[in-house]
Amino acid sequence: MAVVTFYEKPGCKGNLRQKTLLAAAGHTVQAKNLKTEAWTVERLLQFVGKLPVARWFNPAAPAVKHGEIVPENISVEHALQLLLENPLLIRRPLMEVGDERMVGFDPAAVDAWLGLNGVELPAGDIEACVHGPAGHGSCGSHAHEEDDHAGCGTH
Repeated sequence: MAVVTFYEKPGCKGNLRQKTLLAAAGHTVQAKNLKTEAWTVERLLQFVGKLPVARWFNPAAPAVKHGEIVPENISVEHALQLLLENPLLIRRPLMEVGDERMVGFDPAAVDAWLGLNGVELPAGDIEACVHGPAGHGSCGSHAHEEDDHAGCGTH
């Protein structure tokens, strides 16, 4: 089984579901705060560099959802600047095992990479944000800043 460094938004229920799934499959999860990590261009590119720029972004981040940022129309340099300035724009989770990295939580890709060992997937989209009936205030964070909460979205 693998030791997975898991960069998350603390308190995000979607990330909690993903970590629980990895642990149930026998992996050790070492969670780190995506927002407080000392990201550099070089370090971020280790995760996202092989993906199209649009896949670097959290599609549920407020600026993306409201069209203020259109990832498909952004240069690599501008995207890196935006992501370093506001790590909640980064698609989550970022996962790392040794020298191998993954962005987002596609169960088939995670299974092929690490093995989910037949663990039953929860109902619904494992990458989707999990909110309460009002769609606010249930992502596990006790105090929501506008961009903090809405960035809970697709991980």
